[in-house]
Formats: sequence, structure tokens, C-alpha cells
Amino acid sequence: MALKSFKPTTPANRYKLLPTFEEITKSKPEKSLTAPLKKSGGRNNQGRITCRHVGGGHKRLYRLVDFKRRKLNVPAKVVGIEYDPNRTCRIALIEYKDGQKSYILAPLGLEVGATVEAGEKVQPNVGNAMPLKSVPLGTAIHNLELVPGAGGKVARAAGGQAILSNREGGYALVKMPSGEIRKFLENCFCTIGQIGNINHMNEVSGKAGRSRWQGVRPTVRGMCMNPVDHPNGGGEGKSKSGGGRQHLKSPWGQLKGQKTRQKTKASNKLIVQRRKTKNK
Repeated sequence: MALKSFKPTTPANRYKLLPTFEEITKSKPEKSLTAPLKKSGGRNNQGRITCRHVGGGHKRLYRLVDFKRRKLNVPAKVVGIEYDPNRTCRIALIEYKDGQKSYILAPLGLEVGATVEAGEKVQPNVGNAMPLKSVPLGTAIHNLELVPGAGGKVARAAGGQAILSNREGGYALVKMPSGEIRKFLENCFCTIGQIGNINHMNEVSGKAGRSRWQGVRPTVRGMCMNPVDHPNGGGEGKSKSGGGRQHLKSPWGQLKGQKTRQKTKASNKLIVQRRKTKNK
């Protein structure tokens, strides 16, 4: 999962840092576990852009990843590690004893030929899935459920991990990847280990074209626009009156820098320590 640099034969290659893909063992996806993925271009069912800077990019197939791991107490063998264009981490193809195949997120250290299993009494080995009540304290976990049976939602990006710190009153205290400490029901399933491809955050595309291959369109600063196009636009040069020196706003006029979380959100009672705490 290392990164490779390139000879600076072009301006794009000078700072480019891309993965070596040395952990990839299977080049083509399992056909039975793929589905067509239609491009939206950032538009909703009315054709209006609701997500800016989205469009184009290489054609993709969606990989049907098993986030629930509900095939209990049946060992599965890791057949291969694959690249998934729809997520930052790698995925592992596993095959159960009855011949059924499935995709799971590939944690750090999971290799071809290893055996993984899901259940309440399985060993806390890398790739095994179990409820929080069965996980030893201090263990790194990923693919953690918010609601029992709903499938993993937390810590699914490359290099992500959560740490089980304590258990009390039917709840488990977990330190999230953001640093927040939150309560989860003990019956929520999780997978042991840290997500692989930990160097993803250090990748450097080197050129704008690679972003376009990934379906990311250019982002233009509001300060460069006209007043008719953006609240931060206008002015002669870097103007102090109306061209970028006023309070920052979104394209729709909403002031930036304010807290957007609802004060009466139901999950507030589950948060033991917020991600951002004031230093005293």
C-alpha cells in the first residue's frame, strides 16, 4: 500500500504520488457481485443540479459489498483483494464453504488465503465480524453499525478505524475516527481491524485530468464571479466593498462558519464527548 513517485519529465509528474497497487491480487470484479451504476451528473429527478462539481468520469460498475455480515458461524476464505472505484479502500472477495461469494471491506493485514468469520463467539482476528459486547477493550474496529442489523455505517473510508474504549449499561463507548466518543448498543456488529490503503490521504493526482477521470468537475471560487452569480463576487480587483472581503457566504447567501447541527438532535444523548472541545 505504498505510494510511488515519478520522474519529473512533465509538470504533472513532478509532484505526482499514486498508489503502487501491490496489494491488488485480482484485476477483474466478480460478475455476480456487480450492478450497473448510472451517472447523475449531480442532478435530481427534476434535472436540477443539487450537488455541484459532479459529472463525467470513467464508466463504473458498482460492487455489492456486504456491510451486514449476517452469515454467522460460517468460515469464509479470502479469494482476492480488489480495487473498487467507488470507494477509497480496497475490497476483499471471500468465499464461504457452501460456495457463496461476497465482498467485504479489506482491513489492513488481510491477505489472500486467510479465513474470516462472523458470529458472537469468533476470535477477534482481523476481518472477523462480531457484536461490540464480544470485542476486547482497546481493539481497533471498522464497519460499525449505528443500529443493530442495519449494516455498518461508521469507519468505512481508507485508513479509518474506531477504538472500543469501555462498556457500561448495555452500551459500548467507542472513540470515532473524528475523535468523538459516542455510545453504541452492545448488539451492534463491527469488524476487527483498521481499514487498509492507509496512504490514500497522501496521494497527489498531479494534474486536473485525473480528477476529471474520477468524475470531479472544476470548482470556481465565488470571489472570482460577478455579483449576479455569487454573494462574494464583484468589486475591482480584491475589493474591500463587495468583492471577497465581506463575511463569507455560500452561493445561496447563507453565512459560513456557523454551527449547523440541530441543538435538539435525538442522538445528542449518545455523544459522551464532542469532536471539537474547547481547550481550557
